[in-house]
Amino acid sequence: MGNGGRKSIVADKVTRSAGPVHRASDAAGPSSPAPVAELAAEPPTGLPGGHPAELPAGDLSPNAQNHLPPPYSSPSDTSLDPQARSQPQKGPQYYPGLPVLDYRQYSPPMFELSADTTTISSKANYLTENSKALATLLRSLATVPPKPQVLVRGNRGRKVDFSIKLNLMNLLVPDDPHNRLDYLRCVGRDEVALRGGSEPGLKPDFGVDNGLEAWCDRFIKDTTSIKTFTLERVVANLDTNWIEGQIRSLVASTDYKGQVTVQFPVTHAKVVIQNPDKHNKFLTSVAALFSSKSKYEVVKAVWPFATGRNGEHGRRCVVQSEKTWWEEWRDPIKYAIATKRQGWVTNEDKLECIMESKGKGVSLVDWGPEF
Repeated sequence: MGNGGRKSIVADKVTRSAGPVHRASDAAGPSSPAPVAELAAEPPTGLPGGHPAELPAGDLSPNAQNHLPPPYSSPSDTSLDPQARSQPQKGPQYYPGLPVLDYRQYSPPMFELSADTTTISSKANYLTENSKALATLLRSLATVPPKPQVLVRGNRGRKVDFSIKLNLMNLLVPDDPHNRLDYLRCVGRDEVALRGGSEPGLKPDFGVDNGLEAWCDRFIKDTTSIKTFTLERVVANLDTNWIEGQIRSLVASTDYKGQVTVQFPVTHAKVVIQNPDKHNKFLTSVAALFSSKSKYEVVKAVWPFATGRNGEHGRRCVVQSEKTWWEEWRDPIKYAIATKRQGWVTNEDKLECIMESKGKGVSLVDWGPEF
């Protein structure tokens, strides 16, 4: 191809690249973008012969627009956005695999958790000065259940052969919040309870359903130097006797000759409000030995396992029956006992039994010397 042909091609490119936006006559500054046709400095990989595909700057057809880089947009996943992560969350946070609950209610501000994790307590001033604030708080704390557990322990003298625990809290909370059965109730007319003062009794009575505000108001107006108000979370209609029988039979099948203990402890079960210390804690504790106390244990947050007791006609369980639970957990429990576990039995154990058949075929266990 001669020099005339090359000049003709160059002139043609210049003519085609001259458009309404990037005109050859425009004075381009150092930072001005070059025409698209002049940006192909390096050939894109994958093209035959290594030659760049030329796209005239004036060609803005739909096909050409598909080659333009997309405008900047923020990440579709807000967890990848540092600005979104830095913003405080509003409302409860839910955790996959755990019951759908507002877990903040287990550790509200100005409360302390006891060492045995059964009770949270507070001496905040506003809770002993404002009956409406107290009632509102108690209703909120009643929306989360206690944590019922199963404790199975085997020992021969001082030697502990196994000690396992299982969490039953998920049996109180259905996947659909509309199927929850929990409710808040106050003591009834014929129930003996601590209604103020230090001795249980039947008076006063404010009714079962509408007495919370009245009880809170009475507590606020109580002038006793030391007074407490307790909300108790309780589990209802769970047949622990049936579960205990199944566990004892299972342990016996391993030829265990030691002492077996089966218990059903409940943690996160109480909320206690106490009037604040007017002096230092030491003087308050000494004064408590000689002064009267006023205790209010009149409110319970009831978390039913089922609508009725085991065996009752028409009984409906919130999540599953005791029998279904036992069929799911029998092998994990047996395997944990046979391997002399000291700790929790969890979903991981259940998964291993399902996937790897652990626990199946375990019969007699070599428990070693008796002492």
